[in-house]
Parts: sequence; C-alpha cells; structure tokens
Amino acid sequence: MSTSTANESKTNSGFLLTRHSWDTKQGTQIALWLSTQQGPAKLIIDNEQPLFFIVSENADSAVNALLAAQVSHQIKPLPLHTFDHQPISALYFDQIKDHYRAQDLLVAEGIELFEADFRLHDRYLIERFCYGGVSFIGAPSQKAGYTEYRNVKIRPNAFQPSFRLVSFDLECSAQGELYSAGFHMPASATNEETNWVIMRGKPQAADTQIYWVDSEKDLLQAVERAFQQMDPDLIIGWNVVNFDFRLLLKRAELHGVSLQIGRGHSTPHWRDARNDSQQGYVSIPGRVVIDGIDALKTATYQFVSFSLESVAQALLNKGKFVDHVEDRMAEIDHNFRHNKPALAKYNLEDCRLVAEIFEYTHLIDFLRLRSQLTGLELDRSGGSVAAFTNLYLPKLHRAGYIAPNLPAGGGLASPGGYVMNSKPGLYTHVLVLDFKSLYPSIIRTFKIDPLGLIEGLKHPEQAIPGFRDAHFSRTEHFLPDIISQLWKQRDEAKRDKDAARSQAIKILMNSFYGVLGSGGCRFYDPRLASSITLRGHDIMQTTAKWINELGYQVIYGDTDSTFVWLDERISPKDADKIGNDLATEINRRWKRVFEDEYQIESALEIEYETHYRRFLMPTIRGSDAGSKKRYAGLIGEGDREKLVFKGLETVRTDWTELAKEFQTKLYELVFHDQDPSEFVIKTVEQTKTGERDAQLVYRKRLRRKLADYVKNVPPHVKAARIADQQNQLLNKPRKYQNRGTISYLITVNGPEPIEHLNSTIDYDHYVEKQLKPVADAILPFINLDFDRLIDSQLGLF
Repeated sequence: MSTSTANESKTNSGFLLTRHSWDTKQGTQIALWLSTQQGPAKLIIDNEQPLFFIVSENADSAVNALLAAQVSHQIKPLPLHTFDHQPISALYFDQIKDHYRAQDLLVAEGIELFEADFRLHDRYLIERFCYGGVSFIGAPSQKAGYTEYRNVKIRPNAFQPSFRLVSFDLECSAQGELYSAGFHMPASATNEETNWVIMRGKPQAADTQIYWVDSEKDLLQAVERAFQQMDPDLIIGWNVVNFDFRLLLKRAELHGVSLQIGRGHSTPHWRDARNDSQQGYVSIPGRVVIDGIDALKTATYQFVSFSLESVAQALLNKGKFVDHVEDRMAEIDHNFRHNKPALAKYNLEDCRLVAEIFEYTHLIDFLRLRSQLTGLELDRSGGSVAAFTNLYLPKLHRAGYIAPNLPAGGGLASPGGYVMNSKPGLYTHVLVLDFKSLYPSIIRTFKIDPLGLIEGLKHPEQAIPGFRDAHFSRTEHFLPDIISQLWKQRDEAKRDKDAARSQAIKILMNSFYGVLGSGGCRFYDPRLASSITLRGHDIMQTTAKWINELGYQVIYGDTDSTFVWLDERISPKDADKIGNDLATEINRRWKRVFEDEYQIESALEIEYETHYRRFLMPTIRGSDAGSKKRYAGLIGEGDREKLVFKGLETVRTDWTELAKEFQTKLYELVFHDQDPSEFVIKTVEQTKTGERDAQLVYRKRLRRKLADYVKNVPPHVKAARIADQQNQLLNKPRKYQNRGTISYLITVNGPEPIEHLNSTIDYDHYVEKQLKPVADAILPFINLDFDRLIDSQLGLF
C-alpha cells in the first residue's frame, strides 16, 4: 500500500544498480533497483511483453507452429523493415518462458528470428533511452530499508549518485574453510570510515574492531547481517567475484545458510561463464559487485601483474610485503591459530588497499560515466558491442528498421590500420604529428553508419562513396551524430580536467570501429569497417606525400601518427614552429580536398604532438628492414627529459629486469653521444659473476590451464609444472593448475621456478637472449658490435 496517494505524481530521480525480470502468474515483472537521494528504491513494472521479429511473409507459418504447440502469443505487422527492405511482424508473449519456447519452435521450423536475444528488462530500458540515470513516477510503498514503487513510468535523466560503497575480503584456509571476513566502508560513503572484521574464535584484545563468532556457519550469518546493516550500493574487492563470492556461496550452501545479502532480504544468484568453469558472475538484487581487476582492465590500465600487491605498489607505492601465495597461506594459517588480531589487520589491509586503488584511479567515476553514456551495467567488463547496440537500436527502430542478425561464420576480416615501412636509423630531431581520434573523425566526415549504408545504396549517385562499393547517405545516419555529441562532451571533460569522464568517452568512441568490424556485432558489415580503415590508409599515405613535398622526410607512419625527420640542427623552439606549421597546412589541405571532391566538411584534425631530440627506429632482428611499432626516443630537456620506448624490451612484460635496466641506460648513453662500451662490458661481467641474479627472473602469465598445454610447452609452462610437482610432494597447494603467474629462471638444466631452484643459472642464456638483442638494436648505428666488445673481454671470465 502506498504511503500517500499524493506522492504518486511526484517525479523522483535515481541511478540504476541492478535490473531483473521474471514470470508471474499474471504475466511478467521487471524490478529495477536504484540509488536515490532518499535511499534505495525498487521500481516494479508489470506485464511488459517480451518479443521478437520475423519477416511478415513467414507470419502464417509461425502462427501455425505456435498454435500447434499451444504457445500463447500475439502477432502484429509493424511499419518496420529488415536491412534487406522486407516488411516485418512482431510476435509478443505474455510470459518469458513462452518467448524462449517460441524461439526454439520457430528456429526448428527454419524461420529466421530478429532481435530475439534481448532480455525483457534490457529492451524496456533501451527503448526508453534510459541508461545510468532515470527519472520516474509511481505509487510508493515504504518497505524495510527501501521504497518500492509500482505503476511506474520512467525517462532518461542525468542523475549523479553518491554511492554507498564497501570493500569486502575473505580470508580462508587452502581448502576454502572461512577464517574471517573484512569490511571497509570509506568515509566518502558515510561521512565516517567504518572498519569491521568478523573472525572465528574466542574474543581477544585487538586494535581492530572484531566481531567474534564461534563457527563458520555463525560467520556466514554474521556476514549476512553485516551487508544488511551496512546496506551498500556497491561491493568492491580484488578477484571478489570469482574468489570471494564464489567461495562465500559454496560455504553457505554447505552449511544451509540462505545468505540473504541482497536488498529486501533477497539472495544472490551465481552463473558460471559459458566457456570457462573458473569464471562466473554473481547477481545480488539492489547491490553491484565490482571486481577491481576487471574494472582496471576495462579502463585500459596495464600492469606487469594484476595481483593486489603488484597494483598497489605500482599505484600507491605500498602493499603487502609477502609476494608468494604459499608464504601468505602459511602466515594466514599461523595467525588464525596463534594471532587472530594480526590476521584481522591483514584482512582489513586488503580491504583498504582495494578502496584506495579505486579512489586513486577514480574507477567508480569511470564506471558511472560509462553506464550513464551507454547503459552498460556498472559491473560489466568489456561490453563495447552491447554499448553500441544500446545507443543505436532505439534510433534505428524509430527510423523504420530492425537490427540484422550476427553474420554467418563470424564475418570476414577487415583491413587493419595503416603501418608504413619504416626507415631505420638513429636520428636527431624527429617530430610526431597525430590525427586526433582518426577513426571517429573519418566516421563523422564520411557519414559512415549502418543505416547510412543501407540508405546510401538506394541512391548511390547522391551518396558519399566509401570502399568495397559502399555508399553512405548524406542525411540518413546516426553514428556520426552520436560521435559528434561524444566528441563535444570529451572536449568539455578535458576543459574541466575530468579525467575519468574523458577516458570513458575516449574508450567508447574508439570502440566503434572495432564493433563495426567485429563478427560478434549484429551491425557488422565489411563495407563499414573497410570504409574506415582504407580511408585511414589513404589519409596517412597522402599526408606523408604532402610532408615530403614540403621538404621534410617521413620516416614512419602508424595508424594515425606520422614521424617526420627534420634533418637539420635546430632549437626546440624552431622545431615546435615547424611542427605547428605542418599541422596547420595539412589540416588546410584536407579541408579543401574534402570540400572539392566530396562536398563534405572535414572533421579531421592533425596535431603536432611530440618533438624527439634523438630518435631510434631499429631494424627487424636479423634483417636490414625497418621494424614496425618499435621505436625509442628522447624528449624534453633538463629536469623534463624523458626516454620513451614503444614496443621494445623496457615496456614488455616478458623481458627481465636486467634487459629493461640495460636498455634504459644504454639508450640514455647513446642518445647523449656518450660511448657505451664500458657500460656494456661491465654489465655482461656482472651478469656472468652473479651480481645481477636478482634481475634475471622471468615472470609470465599462464593463459590456459596447465593441462591444456600439450603440443607446445613453452619455458614458463615447464617451470609451472615443476613448481606444482614439488608443491604436491611437500603437501602444499598446487598453484598453477588453473592459470596464474609463474616466476622462473633459466638454468643449465632448463627453466626452474624460483621457489624450487635446484640448478646453476645459465648466464650465457641471459647474455645471448637478454643483453645481446637489446644491444644489437642500437649499437650498429654508432659503429659498435656487441659480440666484438664482449669477445675482447673473454679473458676476464
């Protein structure tokens, strides 16, 4: 019952947390949980009908099949068409189960279905352009801890939420028996920091606030109460879904605990990933669980390792001091038996570190903005295809079309970005000119768009030509306008120094080309992606030709960047002037070309980005040809001087610290015209005498299960197998059966894990495979040879 009929017409605002739909006896029901200024809200929408489309000429066959199977439905012809211009009809169902049953029946009859894979609640939101924030009206009813609204109507809104957030972490034995659970709610969530550890055992004096329980079952029930009491919108953690919540739900099932940790005392739902039994998803009504690792990857962060220790050290310059799982496990077991307050501190430290990483990287802001822009759930990793579909589909329907299905066989490969054959050498004064968001600019300029292609092919003589016989309508399109709006928002974000918003928009804009060229997207068409990339090829090649005509040498080009050698001794100020003048001239020329040849306005903008005082374009190893996507340079002067590496050993995770340090110092010497001979010889000597042993460790991630490596068994897999064999003999947990990161050394007997090192290090391997390739990339350009330098010192060893 509503608390007041007067409230029914009041407009409220909130931000979408979770969405679900299911069947009832009366029809269907959608539940949308929102975060609002007044607290949690649950919106109930009754009797929305799931649907899909078929070509109208198949309507009679479809109806006969559904009637014969007694599947309740309604069918209605609509003023919509396929991309092949066939009229369509919509089939509506009162129950979700009938919607799925009808799909199976009609597919078996050979009838093609369109847009059948949308979940009811997703279609409800998409068709109303409702993404992150919404406004709503409805009849309110106060429940325990939230307000429920019925007879709801919603519309889009730019509501900015203040989320209640808790960082959550479990500690357990190697067998999964729960020891403790840590909760950290930052002050930003409640105006007062909250720290809480639930610990099994007898009460002891401790600095940390500990809630003591007698058994694992009691701990589970206390976790349930803690979530209800803290009532977070967001639950964050490190591998929190596939470790903490997976384990929590398993232990709850073992003890018969329902674990009502959702809002309205609802229970979580676990779903395994389709193709990976080690991965899954947890859904908790009214709460969103966000894994720190997935969120960082979605925001395009990269680290050598995504362990909490590694990321915390990289971002916060602090973290745990024990780096190996087995050591941590021994410490956890020891403290659980002998020093529970220490374990509580350890548990809570993990929670705090995660919260600090989220705060430092503005991850919640990034995910909120992404959701606001695209409608993706806050916990969704990846999702570029879904984001594009959410934005595009409702516009397409209003233009009179339905979306096509996925291409048969995954589609055809589209051309990649332009990469010029480089001119290897050691250069002085190289400028880099970058096209600002080249692919989005091409989409805007040439009106590249799925609907635009269909409409353009109707009247090619009036359309803008693309590639592979594509033509694009000058007036009927959506994607160019979507990008223009995003572009404007990104410029505003940059002006406001809103890094999270700027990054969210950049990732979204840059994903559109990949989506259109992906066989996993229903709007895929090789003519779309090719009209973007091949236009990019033409723009890059023509730009290089113009720069050469202006008297400068282009030594390399890569996707949207052009590298220009000035071939003269000039001041940084003069170099900057040349760079800016070149950018101005190239932009002027493209503006004129597009107006004269295509009668379109250019959205292209090339910018002068970087001046390398010294620059190396190496050769391909074992060849005189120039490499691609691999270079190094020196920018800035004095305190602002900086070495930049692209694609070389310093920025690769599969090279040792020895190679990375050697490369940095070697290039620094060469770029400053200093003889590196003594440094090279000394580094080899220190390596062979064992002084550099700490820098010889390889660290590499196992991308598959250990047992899946059969034909090709690389060194890191061999090391991982040795490690797990030894761990098993010592009655320790096997670490690497289901992926992981292995640290190992190359010895005279092959690769061996550092935790079970039994052989002498093969120093010749490190000289030949780590130092020599680094040196050979640069020394020939200053008339030095690594082998000759080393051979002259052989008598020292």
